[in-house]
Amino acid sequence: MATTLAVILSEWVGGAGPAWAATGFLLTALGVLALRVSLVQRTFLAIGFVLALLAIATLPDWQALLHRAFSSASFIVAYFVALLSLRVAAANSSAMAECGRFFGEQPPGRRYLALTVGGQLFGLVIIYGAISVLGTMVQTSVKHEPDLRVRAIRLRRMLLAVQRGLVSILPWSPVAFTLAVTTPLVPGATWGGVVLPCFMSGVLLMLVGWTVDTLFERHPPAVPSGAAEPAPDLAIWLRKTAPLLLLLSGLAAVFAGLMQISDVRFQGIVMVTVPFIAFFWAAGQSVVGTAAHQPASLGRHCWTFVRKDLPEARGEVVLLSMAGFIGSLGTGLLEPLVEGVVLSALPPALLLLSVMVLIPITGQIGMNPILAVSLIAPLLPSGQELGVSPAAIVVAITAGWALSGATSPYTASTLLVAYFGEVRAVRVGLVWNGLFLLFSILALALWIIIVMHVWP
Repeated sequence: MATTLAVILSEWVGGAGPAWAATGFLLTALGVLALRVSLVQRTFLAIGFVLALLAIATLPDWQALLHRAFSSASFIVAYFVALLSLRVAAANSSAMAECGRFFGEQPPGRRYLALTVGGQLFGLVIIYGAISVLGTMVQTSVKHEPDLRVRAIRLRRMLLAVQRGLVSILPWSPVAFTLAVTTPLVPGATWGGVVLPCFMSGVLLMLVGWTVDTLFERHPPAVPSGAAEPAPDLAIWLRKTAPLLLLLSGLAAVFAGLMQISDVRFQGIVMVTVPFIAFFWAAGQSVVGTAAHQPASLGRHCWTFVRKDLPEARGEVVLLSMAGFIGSLGTGLLEPLVEGVVLSALPPALLLLSVMVLIPITGQIGMNPILAVSLIAPLLPSGQELGVSPAAIVVAITAGWALSGATSPYTASTLLVAYFGEVRAVRVGLVWNGLFLLFSILALALWIIIVMHVWP
């Protein structure tokens, strides 16, 4: 939390003091957490330590490189803590649980679309927690199916609908790491300048997912028309999804307002806005739950966040922060080795399409997208050198990030789908999502080429 506050001050006030304070707080946090994390997470800490020693021993500008790496890691921790506050508030909301139940209990024929929309809406609030919320509803809804074959088909299709809905918002979501990590690494890129083409990438992913499900997935026998439940009308949809829509509308309004009155970059606005909205949401829940304002109830909620929710997220904090640190430090160590390689001599389309494909490939060997992007993006030529806009570079990177989220057996989305589907994560990524990956690569490749030629 101290790191988060220091990073927020650095974003809004500037100056070297908050940035150095964030580094000090982060080192303290990682030192404490190192005693309570798994061997894998300690391995990441050890790799970061070795790379830091290597940078000190071999690079003349190692101070600047380490400062940049710690700034990246601190920013990622601050962004994660801010988003975690909203995720926890959503998890404690009975209205959100009812909304998730509504999506999960849609009858066949409307279920894939409903769950895709649900994955998108919940993903805009709780990111990968959307799969946890809707996956539980999916498991409950298919348990009533007596035919095991039909049950397996429906479970697979419903889980994939949720995952693909979530993946489709990764290229542009303001509360995902995708743009927050990518835009600072691409010279000239801003969230406002790239969000529209990245949003179109998400639309393509959603359409590809629906097409693959319609044309290639096995479908259970159709329900007789007389036995089918009537489709819920618009009023029911609005009533059931109202809490989620109101929350998203509130987030959008505050984001837009602060962007108009401040010069702070969008990521800094998110870090301030999201915890405040989470706090007031928790306050509202304490009022609704007790029919009166109960400060003690709100205090318990905040204390639980500090004493329980943050410590339980220690593994994610270590992995995410070290992914940013190792990626940033690794780029500095690689730059002297690739100095003679002129990437700008490659055709821009070939280079950007290669980047899009390379990110999900690295995901297959366990490389977190944050690590892969932090390592790859700084090595790319600028948009000016390639003769393309920064938006084209960001679209290529975020497209690859989304594909990694759908296929890597080490990402949270694939692991959660595998857990609820009771299969291996590799099967979810490469078998269940194999055709989705293939057609998504083709659609996104075409979109990247279009952005290269028409986007300013």
